[in-house]
Amino acid sequence: MDRTILEVQNLSGGYGDLIIVRNISLSVYNGNTVSITGRNGVGKTTLMRLISGSLPLTSGKVNFLGNSIAEVPEHKRFNLGMSYAPQERIVFDNLSVKDNLTLHYLETDLDRYSNLFENFPRLRERLGQRAGTLSGGEKKLLSFTRAIAEPSNLVLLDEPTEGVQSDNIELMAQVICSQKSQGRGFLVVDQNLTFLESITDTIHLLDHGEQVYKTDNKRFRGEIETRISI
Repeated sequence: MDRTILEVQNLSGGYGDLIIVRNISLSVYNGNTVSITGRNGVGKTTLMRLISGSLPLTSGKVNFLGNSIAEVPEHKRFNLGMSYAPQERIVFDNLSVKDNLTLHYLETDLDRYSNLFENFPRLRERLGQRAGTLSGGEKKLLSFTRAIAEPSNLVLLDEPTEGVQSDNIELMAQVICSQKSQGRGFLVVDQNLTFLESITDTIHLLDHGEQVYKTDNKRFRGEIETRISI
């Protein structure tokens, strides 16, 4: 039986008095990927910040594993089992790649990354390199790898494929599908519809901060493209 990991009900919020997203509702189950897409500037990243706790809610509910977390600070949501790879400020530029991967653990070994290094060997090759010198796509891979390796029930990924080479995007999709089969849930914001079709169970289209379309159809690309172009 599917277990609800994340339940968002009538969520609204933004920046101070400026409300960006309105009345958003969605649910993520174990072994399930929910995706959010839409044009630039329609509120996708704001929604992720509200769910992750980096922005306060104006109204609505966010329940995680059956408990309200609306008042739980962002850093404590990690301890509850929620990982978050944001769109911006994705790595600590002045730290090495290795330090970026280990700074939030007591131990500094890299065993938890062994399988991921097989997929993304460039990260292993650059462990001693300062993260700020990586390309934009490599920084995204570093952020993705760090979030995937965390012991969490739910992974939030905001624009994970931005600037990433196509072969690595395919590998990211394979990793997500493998993790889904083990029961993890994913909430993913992206504009790469080919990538989303390969990982998604349910997709929501946002426009002007509101949900304008939702489907469980695995072949949603044509419909989404049509609605975005309207």
